[in-house]
Amino acid sequence: MITSVSVVPSDPAAALAIAADLAAELQAGAIERDRDGGVPHEALAALDASGLLAITVPRAHGGLGAGPVLLADVVRRLAIADPAIAQGPQGHFLFVDVLAAIGTREQQRRLFADVLAGRRIGNALAERGAAHAQDLKTRLDREGDPATLSGTKSYATGSLTAEWIAVSALDEDSRLTIAFVRREDPGVTLDEVWHAMGQRATVSGAVVLDSVAVNPGLILDYAALFQAPQTVGARAQLVHAAIEVGIARAAVTDAAAFLGERARPFSEAVARGLVTKASDDPYALHRLGENGARVSAAEALLERAARHLEATALRPADERTAAEASLAVAEAKAVASDAAVQAASDLFAIGGTSSTDRRLGLDRHWRNARTHSVHDPVAWKYHHLGGYLVDGRLPPNHGQL
Repeated sequence: MITSVSVVPSDPAAALAIAADLAAELQAGAIERDRDGGVPHEALAALDASGLLAITVPRAHGGLGAGPVLLADVVRRLAIADPAIAQGPQGHFLFVDVLAAIGTREQQRRLFADVLAGRRIGNALAERGAAHAQDLKTRLDREGDPATLSGTKSYATGSLTAEWIAVSALDEDSRLTIAFVRREDPGVTLDEVWHAMGQRATVSGAVVLDSVAVNPGLILDYAALFQAPQTVGARAQLVHAAIEVGIARAAVTDAAAFLGERARPFSEAVARGLVTKASDDPYALHRLGENGARVSAAEALLERAARHLEATALRPADERTAAEASLAVAEAKAVASDAAVQAASDLFAIGGTSSTDRRLGLDRHWRNARTHSVHDPVAWKYHHLGGYLVDGRLPPNHGQL
C-alpha cells in the first residue's frame, strides 16, 4: 500500500496510472473489507497518499486543475476495485469544487494547501429523523464568541478518517451555511455504527457536534451557491454515477469469469446434447451479453456527461446551460444505477447456485449497487429528463441532480 504522500500527478496520464495501481491494491482486499465492515484505515490512507485528492484543485493553487472527465475516469477505476473506497472522497471532491466556486482566497489558500498534502475533506450534510433531507436541525450560532456548531449528522461518508469535516447548518437567520471543522476539534464526536447491507466499508456513521467552536474565516454562505446557475451539484452526482458504473462493470466481469471458469452446465441441456460446458449455454450467454451491453451504454453516458460538464463552468452564465449539464449527468446516473442493480442480480442467474457461496463475496456487488443506487431517487431523475423532453422545462437548481 502507498504510505507516503505523493506529489500531485503531473498530468492526466500520470493520474490514471496512479489510479490503476491503487485500484489493483484495493481490489485485493475488497472482499475482506466488505466482510469486516470496519473502518478501512489502510485503504483510505493509501488513497490520501496517492496524490489523487488534488487532481481537481485549481492549478493556481498547486493542483492538477483537472475537470470532470479525469475525475469520472479515476473514480470509475477505483469503484471497479472497491466502490466503498471510491465513495470515500465523494464529499471531498464536492467541497474542493465548492471552495473553487464560492470560497474566499484565504479559505482556498488554507484548505487547498491541506488537500495538496493529502488531507481529505469529509462531509456532514445529511440528518436523520427530519421531515425531509433539507429539514436541517444543526445550527450555527454566530452571535457568541466564538461561533459554535451544534447538531447530529448522519451518512457522514469519509469523516471518520478525514482531516476536515464540512458541516451544513442553518444560521441564526435560517440561512444554509457550511462550516469547516477539524475531525479532532473539541466537541466533535464520531460514531462508527453503520448498519447498511452494502457499501459497508464506507462506514458512513454519524457526526455529533456539541457546541463546537468554529473559525469565522471557515464559514461559507452555501445558500448563495444555489441562488445562481451552478454545476457543482452535477459534478458531485457525476462521482456517484462513476461509482455505479464501476459496480456494474465489476459485476459483469465477475459473472463472465464465473461462467467461464466455475459454473456447471444445466443437466437437461447436457442430456439433450446442447452443451458440454456452462459457458456455451445460450440463455446464460444471452443474459451476460445483455448486461454487458447495458454497462457499456452506462460507461458511454458517463463519459458523455463528463465531457458536457467539462465544457460548462462551475457557475455558468445562464440557467439552461447549467440545467442541460445537470440533465446529462442525471441520465448517466439513472442508467448506471439501473444497469448496476440488474447486472449484479443477474450474476447469480448466470452463475447458478454455486455463485451464491458467501466465501466468494459475489453478493457484495448487488448489495453495493442496491445500497448506493438509493442515495437519491432515480425516479426523480427520469421525471426531470421527461419534463425536459416534453417542453424543455428546467429541473430545480439543487445539489442532487
